[in-house]
Amino acid sequence: MAATSSAVTESSDRELVITRIFDAPRSLVFKTWIKPEHLARWWGPRGFDLVSSDLDARTGGSYRFHMRGPDGSDHWPQGMFREVAEPERLIMTWSWADAQGRPKNLETILTVTFEDLNGQTKLTLHHRGFESVTARDEHHNGWSSSLDCLSEYLLDAARS
Repeated sequence: MAATSSAVTESSDRELVITRIFDAPRSLVFKTWIKPEHLARWWGPRGFDLVSSDLDARTGGSYRFHMRGPDGSDHWPQGMFREVAEPERLIMTWSWADAQGRPKNLETILTVTFEDLNGQTKLTLHHRGFESVTARDEHHNGWSSSLDCLSEYLLDAARS
């Protein structure tokens, strides 16, 4: 169940689009984004741990994650779900926050779509509204690594 392809399109200085095809059913790939038991196994760039997740995966619900980097630094992404259309699409706000939940940057919009390809899943991640090209590029690196971790998790799940 590895990701069989990856393509990146940066359609503007403030947008990022990453597409991956996973050898896993759409329903499972979708659930890896909204179920804490799945998130705990793959969320975050390589070397990061998901310390905790507060997740209400429904339209109007919120999320807040506490990630710890390999250097011991703490990171808190948080936002609101604007749309949860299982198993097709997630649309959510995204911002980095401090430990108390105060946003540290502008809110961006993250859209993740899941397309069935005869048992495989085409995932398209569209993240827009970055403050700078540097911020977009940092997210590119983080999301690419996170999707690599998702691919490995799906492969492990298939072997189990």
